[in-house]
Amino acid sequence: MNSLSLIIILLAVVTIGRAQISSVYTSLSTKVCKELKSAPDEGTEYQGECPGIGGYKLRFLEGDLRQSIDVIAPNKKKFQLAFWNISGAFSHLGPRAEWRLKKGVPVALIVRLNTHEDPEDPKKIKSSLIVAKISRTEACVTHVVESPAEQNNVARHFADKAADTPCKFPEE
Repeated sequence: MNSLSLIIILLAVVTIGRAQISSVYTSLSTKVCKELKSAPDEGTEYQGECPGIGGYKLRFLEGDLRQSIDVIAPNKKKFQLAFWNISGAFSHLGPRAEWRLKKGVPVALIVRLNTHEDPEDPKKIKSSLIVAKISRTEACVTHVVESPAEQNNVARHFADKAADTPCKFPEE
């Protein structure tokens, strides 16, 4: 087998592996999410149910000028991602969630979290991508990608390996 044949085979294998993982985006806008009528949890001023993928939904939470999401599995089990564990600063979510799918099944979630780290300068915002692994039995934050250089690609790389990564904030 010559070098050119070997390169073509390796490129085909890499392309097939990547083709199995794809992204689908859903909105986190309060205009799209359905405001929940039930009494919010203590400390939560707003709760909305946002559309998801593959039977999953996202619960948008806001309290004390901080935002987070919970993942609601198809079996209705709720997994708290508790973004306030990442930063105690005032925060707001990006406009959409990126679902990483393997053969059409959600395996990870990427959400932008913008935090106001300097109370003296509200225009100074730190933007991070939060990566969470997702399964029917578990959802948790695995990575926080803070560096803007190649931030989206780095987050997708971590998301695609999240299933084998321990939770950053294990449940107590």
